[in-house]
Amino acid sequence: MQKPTVETAIELGLRAEEYDKIVEILGREPNFTELSVYSVMWSEHCSYKNSIVWLKKLPKEGPMMLAEAGEENAGLVDIGEGLACCFKIESHNHPSALEPYQGAATGVGGINRDIFSMGARPIAQLNSLRFGNLKTARTKRLVRGVVKGIGDYGNSFGIPTVGGEVYFDDCYETNILVNAMSVGIVEVGKTVSAVAEGVGNPVYIFGSRTGKDGIHGAAFASKDIHEDSMDDLPAVQVGDPFWEKLILEASMELIEAGVVVGMQDMGAAGITCSTCEMSAKSETGMRIDLDKVPLRQNDMADWEILLSESQERMLVVVEKGKEELAEKIFDKWELIYSNIGEITDNGRVQYIKDGVVTADVPAESLVLGGGAPVYHREWEEPAYTEKIAAFSIDDVKQPVNMVKAAKFMAGLPNIASKKWVYRQYDSMVGTINQSTNRPSDAAIVQIRGTERSLALTVDCNSRYVYSDPETGTAIAVSEAARNIVCSGGIPSAVTNCLNFGNPYDKGVYWQFKNAIMGMKMACEKFGTPVTGGNVSFYNQSTEDGKAVYPTPTIGMVGLVEKQEHITGLDFQNEGDVIIMLGKEIVDIGSSQYVSKYHEIEFSPCPWFDLDEEYKVQQTVSRLIRKGLVNSCHDVSEGGLFINLLESAMVNNLGFDVKTSHNERMDAYLFGEAQSRIVISVSPDKVDQIKEEAHSDSLHCTVLGEVSGNHIFINDTDFGSVESFKEIYDNALEKALNSSVEKSA
Repeated sequence: MQKPTVETAIELGLRAEEYDKIVEILGREPNFTELSVYSVMWSEHCSYKNSIVWLKKLPKEGPMMLAEAGEENAGLVDIGEGLACCFKIESHNHPSALEPYQGAATGVGGINRDIFSMGARPIAQLNSLRFGNLKTARTKRLVRGVVKGIGDYGNSFGIPTVGGEVYFDDCYETNILVNAMSVGIVEVGKTVSAVAEGVGNPVYIFGSRTGKDGIHGAAFASKDIHEDSMDDLPAVQVGDPFWEKLILEASMELIEAGVVVGMQDMGAAGITCSTCEMSAKSETGMRIDLDKVPLRQNDMADWEILLSESQERMLVVVEKGKEELAEKIFDKWELIYSNIGEITDNGRVQYIKDGVVTADVPAESLVLGGGAPVYHREWEEPAYTEKIAAFSIDDVKQPVNMVKAAKFMAGLPNIASKKWVYRQYDSMVGTINQSTNRPSDAAIVQIRGTERSLALTVDCNSRYVYSDPETGTAIAVSEAARNIVCSGGIPSAVTNCLNFGNPYDKGVYWQFKNAIMGMKMACEKFGTPVTGGNVSFYNQSTEDGKAVYPTPTIGMVGLVEKQEHITGLDFQNEGDVIIMLGKEIVDIGSSQYVSKYHEIEFSPCPWFDLDEEYKVQQTVSRLIRKGLVNSCHDVSEGGLFINLLESAMVNNLGFDVKTSHNERMDAYLFGEAQSRIVISVSPDKVDQIKEEAHSDSLHCTVLGEVSGNHIFINDTDFGSVESFKEIYDNALEKALNSSVEKSA
């Protein structure tokens, strides 16, 4: 092979100055294999070189935290009774944009391996999905492929999908977002770390064979999508959920048998990443014989073996002397495995092929926090913010027919039921724990053998973040906490998936750094430390330079201490009183109403006050624990009308409400001003609710009551609940099955 040069490094995704740094580290010029190793380990996907300076500002400590961000493969929080919750969210955006079925499926597989590699058994999955215009053939194809990939893998693996979100906006036409979250349970003290301790301890690879799929996948995820991206399809992996199930059970048994020193799954950068990260974490080294790696093809070069991202593979360091016991477990589960090396004490990862050392590099030089480069990028406020500042509500005409507008809102794909999606997911598969069927703002998963449940949610309104990255991201955190509180839980901790455009674009980096500051502010307020996650830059097209809306997806876990605290969003009884807690604000900024009904692209972030938000949540949490609340639902996309409609449709119970804001009925019904929660209570509890709100200096508005099966607003009959339910339930499927428009 020809000797690599700076030009080779650039072709592999490195920068000229990074090549010079590699030469400095090694004290010589790297060979092609070593350069390939650095190219994936120093990619944005693995090194966070353009984001780490800001990520370090996020809060990492909290009363329930058992592992700080970066310490382990996933977050770990104490949930009481000797149990811990292990959770993480990650992206699989670029692969899903090119091969939606396998891209999404392997994203699910990879995030679950992060959980059980720590010794936790996955019990629930969630996802956050963003697609382009539903009128184009490409979007329809991507939606069907991604949803089927997630459903097929999760259902076959046997872990229920219990919640998520789906959005459609033109900015995601080229770059869709597929963010997958997994949640597991483990006994405190029985977790496993990704360490490589004990000189002479053997290193095993187990699971599936290594093939040519996924090579340079980490580097592929660290560049913009362009017209030739389909040529990168070898970077898209192929998954097998049945293998994953066997690997899960074998991993659990290995840990229980006490043979594991350290373990890590092989995700981005495959063997390279797991061997380097484990060695660097323990300040040890590894000597790996690539000839012993089980292969799918016989003609694989050393660098192909190292960089392959073939799925369903694990790396485990076994305690010396317990090899036979480990191999019995591998054989029991009929897994492919091999002892491929051992732990050394020289701090280097050395890869051998055909009896020759083909790569020899310091482990620490490859990893985040070690020798990987760290950049301080420049930023500037983008020009589009001037258009946002020019928005005036006075320029927006109210609908002549408010009932017609309400039906339009109920049929928007971003608001309407996602049952076409979630009916393809099995929310009850598996028997370890059980999710509840009652609709609630957060997914509730009961923990068998205890009174406790987990409240789980993923949230981000990227249109808000686009309008104001700091406030919009603070809203995303607040919305996640609000959903957990409305469901009867106490917010615990956060994992994040930060989806942005190209970090070398100053406007994109302005969005990113402000989003981090908004996340920091809100997480500190709610006491929800950030346990980890991932950064997905380069969600941007090279053809037109357009980036996705900044989308810092928040995955949050909360704890419901008692079953009696679980609270649904559905109205329970005719005659119950409907009360809104929080300020009544006339605001339509960045709402689905202003962006979809009026087709106004640029408007400010909706009204938000973090102190008011915290106060509303604290009050509602206390009311639920006192047993005063029959239903609870936060005001979010679609505003107050959609909030009331969603509570009404579950049990076909209507509502009769009145408002004093007749001058802007559209803002009252469809505006998305934040920090508002609607509850329904028994009539004899109203005075107590008012007293509790008054003691907290909190606005409390009696809106009306639950009544019959019709919707009345200011004595106007908007129609039956069933008529709206027909629109709401079928809008997404109708849009998917409608005739297509040609893509641009």
